[in-house]
Amino acid sequence: MIRVFRILMVALFLVSPALAQETTEEMQKEIEGLKQGQADIKKQLEEIKKLLQARPTARPQPAAPKVKDVEFDLGSNTFKGDPSAPLTLIEMTDYQCPFCARYVTQTFPQILEEYVDTGKVRYVLMDMPLESIHRQAFKAAEATQCAAEQEKYWEMHDRLFSNQRALEPWSGHAEALGMDVDAFTACLDSGKHAQGIRDDMKFAAKAGVRGTPGFLLARTDPDDPTKVVGIISLRGAQPFSNFKIQIEQALSAGGD
Repeated sequence: MIRVFRILMVALFLVSPALAQETTEEMQKEIEGLKQGQADIKKQLEEIKKLLQARPTARPQPAAPKVKDVEFDLGSNTFKGDPSAPLTLIEMTDYQCPFCARYVTQTFPQILEEYVDTGKVRYVLMDMPLESIHRQAFKAAEATQCAAEQEKYWEMHDRLFSNQRALEPWSGHAEALGMDVDAFTACLDSGKHAQGIRDDMKFAAKAGVRGTPGFLLARTDPDDPTKVVGIISLRGAQPFSNFKIQIEQALSAGGD
């Protein structure tokens, strides 16, 4: 190629020395421009390489804890349904979580109707307030536990989810539910249920639940309903059909 170029340049020079000189200078400029472009690209690649090397190495996510055939202690958490139902579905919730509110209105009623009310599944609710992003979630969980002392747990649960944007003042919800407001306020101020909520959060960690709503489907221990054996963890406000698939599989397998 170079030899052909040289022959052409010689021929051009013989025909017109001035034109040959001008063409040579233009080609040299183009070549210099290409070299400079290559140098710029190389420089940019080196800068990109340095940036990539400076990035912190992504930490591998810890593997989700094994829940199948693992025994869990439910303690005295509030539940709906037959305590001796073959299956237990545990929900971990946060009262400021919008996805939890969506689950409560769209999916929870269907689970109650088809599985809890028919005695196939016992439904247990646990608290998992995401304190780092939901400032009022922990106190909301305490409010439901204080309402439970006056047998208004589920009423408070429903009311708080219906009023996520107006959780405070807490006494207003107690009054709306016809509760003894002074007793409710005293309970809330005492912080007496805080440790129980912390225990729920530990349960959620053991069940591999890192966000809300989170669920654990388990077999109920026929000899001790406070004990369950894990089957599978479920994440997020999934549609009822997803829960139905897992519950039906567990029921057909005898809870296994």
